[in-house]
Amino acid sequence: MNTTEFNHSLDQMTIALKPFALKLTKDAEDANDLLQETMLKAFTNRDKFADGTNLKAWLYTIMKNTFITNYQRLVRKNTFIDTTDNLHYINSMSNVTYNLAYSTFTQSDIDRVINNMEESFKVPFIMHFRGFKYHEIAEKLHIPIGTVKNRIHIARKELKDRLSIYSTN
Repeated sequence: MNTTEFNHSLDQMTIALKPFALKLTKDAEDANDLLQETMLKAFTNRDKFADGTNLKAWLYTIMKNTFITNYQRLVRKNTFIDTTDNLHYINSMSNVTYNLAYSTFTQSDIDRVINNMEESFKVPFIMHFRGFKYHEIAEKLHIPIGTVKNRIHIARKELKDRLSIYSTN
């Protein structure tokens, strides 16, 4: 593929890459920047593209890797090193202290609602909350995975309904 054909193919792929950039960044301006950076990297590295391979997949990989690199750079930029004897890494964005009285009150209400749930809904919900996957819950409780999903959904709905006092709407 010569340079003109490659440039034309890149131009055609822009339309297909835009939704992926929006999905990654969740912001139109950032998506445009990511798309532009991806196209620049693809153009400057066109000699690394092997003819006969999937150009779209190559561009998606470049975009994904560029997004990850930019994200990691942003996280590193917002992190500073504590120079005390312990040498902890502290994220500078999380230095806010909240009054825990409200969260304790909220947690006791959540516990009360969960404890009053039917066992058939409470057990799968708690297992899911503790990190079990749907299929693991289904195996342990000997019920179909669809039943697990349904019971967790119902438990969440019940929690939401009974704790509507905390709703921000």
